[in-house]
Amino acid sequence: MPSFVDPAILFFVFGMLAGLLRSNLEIPPQIARFLSLYLLMALGLKGGFALAQSGMTTEVVVSLGAALFMAILVPMLGYLTLRQFLNGFDAAAIAATYGSVSAVTFITAVQYLDTHSISFGGHMAAAMALMESPAIVLAVVLANHARQKATAATPAGAAAAGNPPLGRILHEALTDGAQLLLLGAMLIGVLTGESGQAAMKPFSVDLFKGMLAFFLLDMGLLAARNMGKLKGQSVWLLVYAIAGPLVHAGIALLLSGSLGLSAGNGVLLMVLAASASYIAVPAVIRHAIPEANPTLYFGMSLGLTFPLNILVGIPLSVHLAQRFL
Repeated sequence: MPSFVDPAILFFVFGMLAGLLRSNLEIPPQIARFLSLYLLMALGLKGGFALAQSGMTTEVVVSLGAALFMAILVPMLGYLTLRQFLNGFDAAAIAATYGSVSAVTFITAVQYLDTHSISFGGHMAAAMALMESPAIVLAVVLANHARQKATAATPAGAAAAGNPPLGRILHEALTDGAQLLLLGAMLIGVLTGESGQAAMKPFSVDLFKGMLAFFLLDMGLLAARNMGKLKGQSVWLLVYAIAGPLVHAGIALLLSGSLGLSAGNGVLLMVLAASASYIAVPAVIRHAIPEANPTLYFGMSLGLTFPLNILVGIPLSVHLAQRFL
């Protein structure tokens, strides 16, 4: 498969192997956090510089609209599907996880497109930011509904059971530091244009590949160590973790074709639709829906869906987009 010739992908595979071998290889959390922030900042700058050159075109508006549509459709489909074999809280939590997006998967896809000289719009970084929050809001609303339904017959229990304030959850979702950094860096890129691009090239371009490889090494270790959480779980959860992202990517492909998106932008919309959050959403959901089992939504997204997207999903999306778009 072509993706395996990419050093960053090979470092991810190496990290998974080290994790499966139970090696003591470890990236300190502070360094992993720095790498994550660096990648988001560099991606935001790249997107801003590209947007400064292209301007606000029709495809930019259409792409952002398609991203928002997928951000609402995916968690709703996920909840309706998962509710067939899970309680309302677990279904809402997993639907939110899969309805949101993975920044690292997106960044890896961007690097893959760059490596294979496939053009795409810098505004797709804004699409990624736009797709992160709707799933969280929907999950909180669905969980609150499940609580009210569960306690309707017991007034005392209903009075004692407190729903997390929706306003606070919205604030956490919309002011997440990583998301703000991405948008802020993009705005700086738009404002500074070509001069800013030339000044920041050593930071946002030359270092990017190595930083991504280092971060994917850490993600490979985390993915391997979270695979064990899937043991003993319902086979339907495993099916959803594999088939769900494929269905979501297929819907995004059809949407991209109907809207006339370019192959590069179509690939990124497919990758975003197929990805699942394993950092931002689980952190919010753990507080917003404490009744849900973190082993399910965290183990599924990081232990199974993330490796499949990195190793198979990205090159498959590129192949399909180039063929049909």
